[in-house]
Amino acid sequence: MTVERLDHVLLIGAAVLLFAIVAAQVSARSGLPSLLFFLGLGLLLGEDVLGIEFDDFGLARAMGYAALVVILAEGGLTTQWSTIRPWLWPAGLLATAGVGISVAVTAVGARFLLDVGWQSALLVGAVVSATDAAAVFSVLRRVGVPRRISGLLEAESGVNDAPTILLVVALSTSTAWDAAEIGELVGTMAYELIAGAVIGVALGRLGAEGLRRIALPSSGLYPIAVFALAVLAYATAAAAHASGFIAVYLAAVVLGNSRLPHGPATRGFAEGLAWLAQIGLFTMLGLLATPSRLGGNILPALGIGLVLLLFARPLSVWLCTRWFGVPLREQAFLSWAGLRGAVPIVMATVPVVNGLPGALRIFDLVFVLVVLFTLIQGPSLPWVARRLAISSPYEAREVDLESAPLGQLDAEVLTVRVPEDSEMSGVEVSELRLPRGALVTLIVREGRGFVPAPSTVIRHGDDLMVVATADVRITTEQRLRAVSRRGRLAGWFGEHGE
Repeated sequence: MTVERLDHVLLIGAAVLLFAIVAAQVSARSGLPSLLFFLGLGLLLGEDVLGIEFDDFGLARAMGYAALVVILAEGGLTTQWSTIRPWLWPAGLLATAGVGISVAVTAVGARFLLDVGWQSALLVGAVVSATDAAAVFSVLRRVGVPRRISGLLEAESGVNDAPTILLVVALSTSTAWDAAEIGELVGTMAYELIAGAVIGVALGRLGAEGLRRIALPSSGLYPIAVFALAVLAYATAAAAHASGFIAVYLAAVVLGNSRLPHGPATRGFAEGLAWLAQIGLFTMLGLLATPSRLGGNILPALGIGLVLLLFARPLSVWLCTRWFGVPLREQAFLSWAGLRGAVPIVMATVPVVNGLPGALRIFDLVFVLVVLFTLIQGPSLPWVARRLAISSPYEAREVDLESAPLGQLDAEVLTVRVPEDSEMSGVEVSELRLPRGALVTLIVREGRGFVPAPSTVIRHGDDLMVVATADVRITTEQRLRAVSRRGRLAGWFGEHGE
């Protein structure tokens, strides 16, 4: 690649990213999942509109797997263990047995609606049976639902990618099945899921313990190290012929709940990478589709989607959650909230790469199905939750927490360490006489933090957290340096901290 070609690629890439960021803002205001905007961007850039040609399904599958690793890692790092722990058993059952039930029921519908053989019908069922974590969470953030429901959906979406991908790969590589092969497939899937889970948890715990013991030279290295550990879990599991997808998710869950240094920065870094992966993935998948072929798949996709939404998903939810005391109205909401996103489209590239007859039709069908039912389910989910009395205007909702959300106030946080030879020791907080717009908000002493009173006496070894607006930051720093050098009477001694 020449420098001129690189410049051209960077120009297009930066423009696409900026457009995608604007689309994400529009998505948040309109209530539509952002994946629709990114897929639309890919279609717009494609050969039928602006003329960019891309039909490499092998590359798309590889890049799709890489993007899913990033997305699952971010999902695990931002998952609260306390939220999903009570619902691991029903979520695990939904992600395994529930997937099998959805595949079987959807395959029956596909067999007769599409007039295809059982292998193709089962493949269609397997491809569309997994819910998508990114799609589910982007909508759930706007719906005030009880933690038990959000926790169950969160755990299911994070785990069900692994068994579904294994099933799709198996159905795409074999044309005949007997009892022995089916038994071997079940055994292989069990091994891959269990081994992947063990590897993910083990590497997550070892990585967390190592990061707590090793002081890295820069805070910016911690997010990179955490993310590298999650990706290492995927690669290690893949090398052991286990499920890398469940390994990366569980490793990230362990790391994200281990109270590591610079946790908020790590989560912010992971969220940024996940957004980049989603933008790139959906845009690439949009490029891969050909709009002129999609129109003929609208009615078949609508039929298969209705079978999945009204029969397969409700039956799998009912059979897998009724043993755990989940009320029927919550089961109905869980059925409606099973959104599809990038995962089915990525998995639809597998049979195309393997050269399976009719695979291109399956890809087009799945692409249209995802778009149609994202449009149907996503915007309607808040209404469905209200109608089922799952949420109400008074339902507590999750809030976004940030370590220092001061950008809108044009303010900054200053950290002040009081060394052993500092004259600030013995000075009361009120005697610092900081300028208006600056305030000591927290003191960390002997590993414990507390909010100081004006009469609190500062001691050697204290860490002071000072919030200051931009226009008084320099004056605040000067005053703190002056008091550290000459004590509370610094101004009388002509010390101003310059």
